[in-house]
Amino acid sequence: MKSTQNPERGTGRLVRALGVASLGLGVPMLWRTTEVARLVGVDDSATAPAVIKGVGARELAHAAALLLGPQRAVWTRVAGDALDLAVLGHAIHERQGRRRQRDRVTRLTAATAAVAGITALDLYAAARTARAQHGRGRPGPLSLEASTTVNRPPDEVYAFWRDLANLPTFMLHLESVTPQADGRSHWVAKGPAGRKVSWDAEITSEETGRRLAWRSLKGASVDNSGTVHFVPAPGDRGTEVRVVLHYDVPGGLLGRAVARLFGEEPEQQVRDDLRRFKQVMETGDVVRTEILPRGTEAKRQLVQGVAQASGSASNGRSAR
Repeated sequence: MKSTQNPERGTGRLVRALGVASLGLGVPMLWRTTEVARLVGVDDSATAPAVIKGVGARELAHAAALLLGPQRAVWTRVAGDALDLAVLGHAIHERQGRRRQRDRVTRLTAATAAVAGITALDLYAAARTARAQHGRGRPGPLSLEASTTVNRPPDEVYAFWRDLANLPTFMLHLESVTPQADGRSHWVAKGPAGRKVSWDAEITSEETGRRLAWRSLKGASVDNSGTVHFVPAPGDRGTEVRVVLHYDVPGGLLGRAVARLFGEEPEQQVRDDLRRFKQVMETGDVVRTEILPRGTEAKRQLVQGVAQASGSASNGRSAR
């Protein structure tokens, strides 16, 4: 009789093993910093001890996240690997061509190769966590669900969402939604790596003031469907808006991995969209920052300024 193995259990063991590996890497970086610097080949740098200790502290944080948190915490290691490769690459470049640096370059090259191997293992583990959640092959249709409470009556909230041209006001990954005849519409969105994707969609069902459902048409570059529910909130507190989305991620698992690294992880994107929708409905503006007026990518949020309302409102609502 052929035995079967629970893929999720196997993925969990792999993630925990990576957590133990992070613990094993972090401890010597913090308590044997000089020896690690000599082993890697950066013992000639005055800043190396501080950098190594910082990486060691980060590895201990990875260990705690992987051993105690959800499996998808393995994505934090992937991001850390990318940073480590960049730092090691810079160190090699700084020592190229210098006399009596050949031995250090050799050690740095070996360390870089080791980190590259770890990166490949971390990416494999991260891909397995996505596959365990969404099935084999491409991670789609990806199923996402998020909700928020808006201090406005359901009819008003529904009417604003039902005018699909309003969606790019708070969905920053959308460039435009153009309503057409017979409940159809044309969507243009920002895809991974700066690409643009577009598709046509249709309204499949609606209950005025209560529910709206749509799906992409055949041949769409992004297969997707969704339903938005508008329910009176308890205690006369406005409207509970619940969004359920199903869609395929452009680029498959690789596309999703790249998107996570650049702060465009789908679940967070949906939550941010609803947060901005709440702001638009309640205040007429989306609160953004002076330095980050057009997006929410993590790489830009590192340098964001003081929050303030964006621009002027049009018809009581903000425009991007």
